Amino acid sequence: MTESAGGARDAEAVSKFVESFAAQLVEAGMQRMPARVFAALLSSDEGSMTSAELGEQLRISPAAVSGAVRYLAQTHMVSREREPGSRRERYRVHGNQWYEALTNREAVIKRWEGALREGVTSLGADTPAGRRMAETLAFFEFIETEIVEMMERWRVHREKTFGQE
Repeated sequence: MTESAGGARDAEAVSKFVESFAAQLVEAGMQRMPARVFAALLSSDEGSMTSAELGEQLRISPAAVSGAVRYLAQTHMVSREREPGSRRERYRVHGNQWYEALTNREAVIKRWEGALREGVTSLGADTPAGRRMAETLAFFEFIETEIVEMMERWRVHREKTFGQE
């Protein structure tokens, strides 16, 4: 058992949650080790852990932690922070990590849209392949607009529900 601000925590129950949630993330397409690291960070009271803490809790090597954190940082799911006065890094998950990860996908969607526009031009808008490309482009343009509007609604909802961070 570990103690937290809210009382006793059952380490076995936490471990089961981490593995269960990680399995759901894997099923949705995330790599296994980043999913486990993310779930461990998300379930920690502080929302941050060192590489050693992650390795100990998940029973994984420092190299596995490093690779997982690299992936999670690139996808904006976690951030790295230096411990004051130390060379050690802490890895932190924030309350708005899903927001950050989704809004950072906008750049990817823009690149896809550019490639699809080229595809429509290259294939010809009147060909079956060109029409498929045009429909795919229209889908991403629609999604991009919806995401922007949805994220604004989320900011308002989050502030009403949880207050300002």
